Amino acid sequence: MTRTYTAKRRELATLRLGVQRIAPSSASSSSASLSPQTASVAATVRHSLAMQAQDFAGAKWSVGLRTEGSTDAAIEAALATGDIVRSWPMRGTLHFVAPDDLGWMLGLTAARTIRSSAGRHRQLELTEQDCATARDAAVAALTGGRALPRDELLACFEAAGVSTAGQRGIHLINRLSLWGVLVFGPLQPGVDGKAKKQTFVLLDEWVPEPRRLDRDEALGEFALRYFRGHGPATVRDFAWWSSLTLTDARAGLAIARPHLDELVVDGTSYFLPGDAAAAASAVFALPGFDEYLLGYQDRSAALAPDHSELVVPGKNGLFLPTIVVDGEIVGTWRRTTTVKGVSVEPQPFGRLAAKDAAAFDRAVERYAAFLGTPLLPRA
Repeated sequence: MTRTYTAKRRELATLRLGVQRIAPSSASSSSASLSPQTASVAATVRHSLAMQAQDFAGAKWSVGLRTEGSTDAAIEAALATGDIVRSWPMRGTLHFVAPDDLGWMLGLTAARTIRSSAGRHRQLELTEQDCATARDAAVAALTGGRALPRDELLACFEAAGVSTAGQRGIHLINRLSLWGVLVFGPLQPGVDGKAKKQTFVLLDEWVPEPRRLDRDEALGEFALRYFRGHGPATVRDFAWWSSLTLTDARAGLAIARPHLDELVVDGTSYFLPGDAAAAASAVFALPGFDEYLLGYQDRSAALAPDHSELVVPGKNGLFLPTIVVDGEIVGTWRRTTTVKGVSVEPQPFGRLAAKDAAAFDRAVERYAAFLGTPLLPRA
């Protein structure tokens, strides 16, 4: 039986919609305006601290739906100018982050992530010397503001005598990114109908003025920015999301605690910014891997456990785009893109009320406008 969407779950979910700037608060909005509260792509990413970007197309929509008037092209432009960057700051997963935040985040998380990949590196027979040789090859190839797509960068590793066969190539790039050598750079235009490629650049050249924080300062910053961008959330949510140990997560929370409010639900403490307010009633078409779901270890506030496998079929780690009604995930959706435009097919878990179905249609109209393409009628 589907778990009841209780008032307590609704409170957590609608507060998160507001804090994550998916929707304005009920106090500040009107039925005529449900636009996000963030004015630029860079401000959206900085507010969230990090936004999962494993699925590049979906990640751009995650930023876009939180950024007033933005487009897919605007997200790509922010990447091209270095206003935001894409890398592996935590959990071994790609995220968008503000460029000056990446270095101090890696200072807290990279060593632990590298240790977690040791077994896979042994399977691949990938040695520390291989990684060091690849680093030297990357620096030689990219110094002077040059940018290379992955295939050309891997060719540089091969020329230096390091095999990139199988998955060795992406693991080498990942290691150099965790070492703070590489970061994704601007998109390379596609030719002859081929998709654009993201390039790699040297982090020190792409971000010449990173923020430098000592360990305690960085832990406090990590905690404060997480809870301000994702609250209400628990310390265990923060530890999972950040890939910090629970001890470090608690230490960071202790530093940030004077700047946060506490909400106790069923004996569990949730932390959130003092100005948090519940979001207005609304319907949203969120992409897969959005922070609204992926930002927490415990996702039951928005997603009933009985519906979990409908969002992550077969528990395969691939999160489908979701339909959200007043904070509750009530279905998934699928898009089909052609040269003529994009069509979106809702797949609700149950029958949507007429007003919610109409609101979902408006949400996908906004999505098509973000892509800059016509919204096609459903088959």
